[in-house]
Amino acid sequence: MNSRKAQVWKSGFTFAESPRWHDDALWFSDFHDFRVYRVAGDGSLEVVVEVPGEPSGLGWLPDGRLLVVSMIDRKLMRLDPDGLKEHADLSGIATYHCNDMVVDGEGRAYVGNFGAAWGDTPKPAKLARVDADGSVSVAADDLDFPNGCAITADGRTLVVAETVGGRLTAFDLDASGALHNRRVWAEIEGTPDGICMDAEGAVWVAAGSGGVLRVADGGEVLDRVEVTENTPVACMLGGPDRKTLYIPTTIIAGPEELARERKSKIETVEVDVPGAGWPA
Repeated sequence: MNSRKAQVWKSGFTFAESPRWHDDALWFSDFHDFRVYRVAGDGSLEVVVEVPGEPSGLGWLPDGRLLVVSMIDRKLMRLDPDGLKEHADLSGIATYHCNDMVVDGEGRAYVGNFGAAWGDTPKPAKLARVDADGSVSVAADDLDFPNGCAITADGRTLVVAETVGGRLTAFDLDASGALHNRRVWAEIEGTPDGICMDAEGAVWVAAGSGGVLRVADGGEVLDRVEVTENTPVACMLGGPDRKTLYIPTTIIAGPEELARERKSKIETVEVDVPGAGWPA
């Protein structure tokens, strides 16, 4: 197993999350700053949109419009040319805050939620599916805090991180967007959070105190990245050759301290296998 050390790339955020590599740029959410950011070619930060309900997962419709999860009001929002609009109301499925998601090539979004407040007694949660027209259905149920999701490059497998369950769970994904054949992809030491796929079909997963792991189907850990003093919460493969692993990290604290201290960072490390699949 390889072992690598990440370096700080950007800092000064409240809670950077849900990184995406889109149109040759890194995009990400900052929860308690209520903003979605894009890093411009010169390295400067551009505010893409402000999301009063706290932004989380990001993705794009086939026509290029941005989708963003609004956490605390449990909605999926859409950035139209004339501003932010409600794309779907997830409150009938999500029993607490929504979080990360993946959007496939057809514009279908798969959105996780906490199930219950962090620190309360965990409750099984459902993974929501939102089609490109905004219609909402249940993609899967009885999940232990469904969080980061990723889809393989062939579009046939969806993997979801169950943060409380300590595992990655895989489903077959059919042409209609339905999920079948639920199975354990890997048991994870730590708290699996954000994930992404690479061109060899392995999953990179931010695993809390366990660092960031590259995991094969079946659970073999192929690579490990150590971050700085913060906790890794997500990861995304990007850069010109898709071999830069971007890792948002944060301190473990309440929203007020996070907003005040601004100790969240984005760290990076170069890896061997490029990114593939979704999110992208």
